[in-house]
Amino acid sequence: MKNMLEHTGIEPGRLHFSWISSAESTKFVDVVKKITEEVKALDPHKKFVKTEPKVD
Repeated sequence: MKNMLEHTGIEPGRLHFSWISSAESTKFVDVVKKITEEVKALDPHKKFVKTEPKVD
């Protein structure tokens, strides 16, 4: 999936997946805080360069 994101021009650090149950509100808050910090740390002015898709 990382290769596909890079090929379409989406910087991999800007997409996050996490499995969180509706009963895990504390985990949800922790994940949102972590992701927010990581995305804010990315350079908003950096141009992301597409790469050629890799076929495995």
